[in-house]
Amino acid sequence: MNANHHESSGPSRTQITLRGPAELADALPFMLGFHPTDSVVLVALHGERGRFGGRVRLGIPRSPREWESTADHLAECLVDGGARGGTRPDGIVVFLCQDPLAGETGRRVMERLRPFSQHLRTACGALDIPVYEALCISDGLYFSYCCPDARCCPPDGTPLALSGTSVMAATAAYAGVQVRGSLRDMEGRFKPSGGPGEEEQRTVLDATAAAIVPRILEGAEGKGREEVRETTLRLARDVLRRFVNPKRPGQKSPISPPCRTDRTGRTSRGGAGAETAEGDAADDALVGTDEAAALIIGLQDRVTRDRAAEWMEGWEGTAALRLWRVLSRRCVSPYQEHAAAPLTLAGWVAWSTGDEPTARVALGLALDADPDYVFARLLHQACNEGLDPESLRSCLRSERDARAAPAPPAPAASRRVRMRTTRPPGTRQTLRKPGRQTCGVERRSTAGVRPSGPAAGKPGSGAPRRGGQRGSRSGR
Repeated sequence: MNANHHESSGPSRTQITLRGPAELADALPFMLGFHPTDSVVLVALHGERGRFGGRVRLGIPRSPREWESTADHLAECLVDGGARGGTRPDGIVVFLCQDPLAGETGRRVMERLRPFSQHLRTACGALDIPVYEALCISDGLYFSYCCPDARCCPPDGTPLALSGTSVMAATAAYAGVQVRGSLRDMEGRFKPSGGPGEEEQRTVLDATAAAIVPRILEGAEGKGREEVRETTLRLARDVLRRFVNPKRPGQKSPISPPCRTDRTGRTSRGGAGAETAEGDAADDALVGTDEAAALIIGLQDRVTRDRAAEWMEGWEGTAALRLWRVLSRRCVSPYQEHAAAPLTLAGWVAWSTGDEPTARVALGLALDADPDYVFARLLHQACNEGLDPESLRSCLRSERDARAAPAPPAPAASRRVRMRTTRPPGTRQTLRKPGRQTCGVERRSTAGVRPSGPAAGKPGSGAPRRGGQRGSRSGR
């Protein structure tokens, strides 16, 4: 089976051959970019040699009553997604990853999930797609649901390869592919930490929502909404600069994080500490409680969110991703639904800058916060189908440039024009109010905000037209 990292561009692609379930189990974290925890993963195979294609990931439902419907939905998502891309899968590999509960063993987890594995195999078979292998990964072991040979797949499981010792690990290291730790760790960077500051943040969010939401909803002719929009964006720009040049105590001038250039030639700022828990804590210290509350409530406005999405590349993209992470962590109970806006922005920036694993995690969490959040659904579907984010980036650049361009001068009044305004009696003059055109889509001048959660408006920025299904939310 060939592991083909189709995300990489260029005429030469790194290909390796995986032989047997052991190497398949070892390859899974490198395909996703993280170690999946409590997850079901389906990977499409294409051609006679089994080239890896699309993949979907979802948390394993807790209730066995949901397993059959979940299996049907995941199989349809994977097959339909491939068909839309013009390549229907020729086969599927199934992975079930779950840590043992207290008192459980890896084999007990495998037996408990066996009915779910059978539902998945049946659902794929109903779509005329065979399942070539179904593996359960638990407690450092892998088990095969398909191989009856105890010599290669013993019933008590086979230990996974040591980290970094496999051919897949060596190839991934050479290609610059990184495994970001576990899915649980990646999700934790977007969730409230549960520290003592949550109560203060909740109190400030209550007061900020009471002050801002009426101005948005009750302002005369949208004046209050526009004022809140400009205030929010101005504050966000000011905070954004702190992530680029943070001042340290006792120093006279800001410190600029060093530049880094990845293997694609993309340059970004930010040290390694920004990818650690200590770095996240330092980022949290850059945003005050009242500032975070104002930004969270202000981003519930669709137009404000779309304009904030323009910080998507270069130093702005690097700083924006860190800011959106901070705001997601500040959406404490009962404001979890408000996290859909900063989580979606984080997913968009990560996807735009080439970090697809983080994008899928953030967008999946956004859909957990608000399953009907349209912007997150569109981006998640586009990311999973391997579309190029440049089309959306170009639309956002066009909007930004159009706003910055000076308004055309009004035509000079003349006597001849004034005389032509006199019309014969009995005739009616028809006026057409032109809508604002954004990448071929007419966009309204105002957007609604729900006090209880983010607006689920369609982004007016030329996002991919296909809507995602909830089954493809988290993975994949």
